[in-house]
Amino acid sequence: MTDQSTAVIPKQREGEDRLAFDPMERVDAQLRFIGRIETPWKRGDCPKNVTRARETGQEARVVLEPGFAQGLSGLEVGQGILLFYWMHQARRDLITQRPRHRETASGTFALRSPNRVNPISLSAVRITSLDLEAGVIGIDAIDCFDGTPVLDIKPSAPAVDVPPEL
Repeated sequence: MTDQSTAVIPKQREGEDRLAFDPMERVDAQLRFIGRIETPWKRGDCPKNVTRARETGQEARVVLEPGFAQGLSGLEVGQGILLFYWMHQARRDLITQRPRHRETASGTFALRSPNRVNPISLSAVRITSLDLEAGVIGIDAIDCFDGTPVLDIKPSAPAVDVPPEL
């Protein structure tokens, strides 16, 4: 795991702006990781999104910390879940970013980049296996590094999760 204080900060791309302050100096809340995601991915080979991860055919697992397994009761194999996770190796200082595939920069909140003040990510995944006693969920795919911390798990409810069309 990379600590933010020892992480190597990559060079900024043209058009990118850093925050004028350290966002960690303005901490408002505390979080508790409930587990880790086991994936085949590391820096340099991780898919850019869950769609690309699915195309590889590589599954992953969510392994809960002791004491949290009971929270999985009611989930079933085949069910969709929303997995919230902490992109612990992402930058937290960029307020505008220019992805490699774009000519111009956009605000961080207009992008799906893992680099954000609070590097929370969300993926809609499908349960492929479930071990309620061990607190382990097999999932169809994920786009994060091995060992990524899990923040929360929620059942998918398409009628609630998808905004209405304009």
